Amino acid sequence: MNIKILELEKNKARMAFVSEKHTFMNLLTDEILKDPAVDVAKYEIEYQFSDPEILVTTDGSKDPVAVIREACERISRSCDELLTQVQSA
Repeated sequence: MNIKILELEKNKARMAFVSEKHTFMNLLTDEILKDPAVDVAKYEIEYQFSDPEILVTTDGSKDPVAVIREACERISRSCDELLTQVQSA
């Protein structure tokens, strides 16, 4: 997955996720919003074939890039747990 950082401040990050679609972006946004330090987490895909851009702002107590990273790690753990359950069934 390729990511382009478009804007980065102390409590704000805007990034483009190259070639991703609504499925991953919805999941990531929902997971980011679970963090109590997050004020805003939203994404948009301007045109049908453009890369989605995500905007995350925090209350200043956490770095927005760290929030995104932690959300991705939680998603990865959930997928690993699901695979383990499927394999043991």
